[in-house]
Amino acid sequence: MKISDFQTKDVINIVDGKKLGQISDLELELRQGRIDSIVVPNSSKFFGLFGGGTDLIIPWKNIVKIGADVVLVKLEEAKTYRAVEESDSADYNRSSRG
Repeated sequence: MKISDFQTKDVINIVDGKKLGQISDLELELRQGRIDSIVVPNSSKFFGLFGGGTDLIIPWKNIVKIGADVVLVKLEEAKTYRAVEESDSADYNRSSRG
């Protein structure tokens, strides 16, 4: 399957039935040659142009089924899978240098 095939599929959380969006990217484990996680942009972005860096990172183990039109995932609490925003990591780096 091509990455472009993934990007046309909707991602649905089977826990609450919520549509999370469409896959924008994949994180790969190059040493083992496998997909480590999928990346879904935050729904507050407008055509991918505006919004913070809070993409939803979904580990491969949370994917339940890949269908013709959708990817079903199981996320108990989506917040635990959000990436750290760039501004938060920059503040952390500044404060940790002390």
